[in-house]
Parts: sequence; C-alpha cells; structure tokens
Amino acid sequence: MPKFRKCSFCGHDFPMGTGMMYIKNDGAIFWFCSSKCRKSSLKLGRDSRKLKWTAYYGKEEKGKA
Repeated sequence: MPKFRKCSFCGHDFPMGTGMMYIKNDGAIFWFCSSKCRKSSLKLGRDSRKLKWTAYYGKEEKGKA
C-alpha cells in the first residue's frame, strides 16, 4: 500500500515517489504534486484559496475575522 503526501498548494494527495520537493533557504519544505502547482505557488505567487481547482478554495485562515 503506497503512502501519500499532501500537495502544499492544492491540498490533494499524491503517492510517494512522484511529485516535487522544494526546500526554501529557511528550511521550509514544500511538496508539489505537479508543475502546475509548483509554478502557481512559487513563480506566479497565486493564493490557493482563490482557485476553484484546489482543495483550499474558499477556506479562510484560522484566527482571522
């Protein structure tokens, strides 16, 4: 049974052995299921809560009014 990781941008699960790992200089690790998610997050700076194809669409951050 394969283990799954959660995409840092879209929130969907993908099997280990696929996808891309991105490590920032501060040590933060991001997992991306596709180049679409990687480019949307890093290159284009999109907010995943504003895109309908993500699992985070319409979700507000906790603690904000």
